[in-house]
Amino acid sequence: MTTYNCALGFQKSSGSQNSSKPLAKYLLAGLAGVMALTTAQGSFAGPKIEFGDDSSLSIGAGMRTQLSIAEDAAPDGGSSFDFDLANMRLYIGGQLNDTIKFTFNTERWDNEVDVLDAIAQFEFSKSFNVWAGLMLTPADRIEMNGPFYGLTWNQYTQPLYASDQDAPGDGISDRAGSVGRDTGVTVWGTSGKFQYAIGAFDGVEGGPNTSDSPLIAGRFAYNFLNMEDNPAYYTSSTYFGGLGNVFTLGLSFQTQSDGVGSPEESGDFSGFTLDLLSETVLDNNDVLTFEAEYKDFDSDFTGTPSATPINGCDFCLFDGDSVFASAAYLFKSGGYGDFQPYVRLVSNNPSEGESSDLTEIGLNYVIKGHNARLNVNFSSGDANITGYQGADTDLISIGFQLQL
Repeated sequence: MTTYNCALGFQKSSGSQNSSKPLAKYLLAGLAGVMALTTAQGSFAGPKIEFGDDSSLSIGAGMRTQLSIAEDAAPDGGSSFDFDLANMRLYIGGQLNDTIKFTFNTERWDNEVDVLDAIAQFEFSKSFNVWAGLMLTPADRIEMNGPFYGLTWNQYTQPLYASDQDAPGDGISDRAGSVGRDTGVTVWGTSGKFQYAIGAFDGVEGGPNTSDSPLIAGRFAYNFLNMEDNPAYYTSSTYFGGLGNVFTLGLSFQTQSDGVGSPEESGDFSGFTLDLLSETVLDNNDVLTFEAEYKDFDSDFTGTPSATPINGCDFCLFDGDSVFASAAYLFKSGGYGDFQPYVRLVSNNPSEGESSDLTEIGLNYVIKGHNARLNVNFSSGDANITGYQGADTDLISIGFQLQL
């Protein structure tokens, strides 16, 4: 079966690839949709309310919407069409003064709205700041991007760290965070062109973690050229040339004793990632972007987290290594929007089980940076978010994101 998903590109169904309908017509339809919006133009700036004495409150929002088209997935054997809202977020930020600040964000999943971030922020200087609460655990670039700030539309086809994985639903253990978030404390800052973030979090609670050990996570990056401009220790995979020439190397890690396994037999987890981002503004103002990452996980209990424990393992994680590389070229038009074609190659290599790979070829239409963007892409392969081999799927994605 061939599946098309017009947002994050997660596989919705699987089966034999026996469709006679050409993929090209769906891809052309997506391109036509992008071209139809090339005259669109908007202004996106979240409102800010000032109370005096350096106190203020700001409100924003973000959404990503999708259409999924799966051949041979309808009850009658034809193509199925599923419209969905991939992300819907409300952003609230404020400060009591220049030092004490807070963030409160929400996300919609399973048709409910829940807390995404709840952070008390103590920002003393560029070199030393402390955040406490529910927040992103320091990790590799694609996990720190979140879904809104990636270069490619389907960036989550590699094994992710524990706070982005689900635990079994049998009540034995709690999840190790959610959507890359966990509750804890992070210290972060910059010194010259060096950036750091290191924190301690709950990680896996209950289940294998009978010692109640914390998850330790860190990210360190060095900007050889221009400094990347993001809030705190967050990242982006492209700046569309807005920061000039960028070349950054990052090292991230996470580790937790008794972070995998079961109450009867627990094991340790550790992982590290090397990531690279290069963005060059050419003489004609076009922009060449290159991104790459190598990830290595060492897990004493391996497998895919699911609703059913695997071989007595309450919380399992990927064991092995993964690598991806992406390249993009932004054509600066000087008009309402810019076209950015790209290609992405992924390879996941577990220590046990079959390897998997994926190729994605796509086109971004950039209206206003990461605040207004359309995308159409084609991907083919069996790599997915667990790191283990999935169904070999041909996928077309058509997506739209908007932030205020």
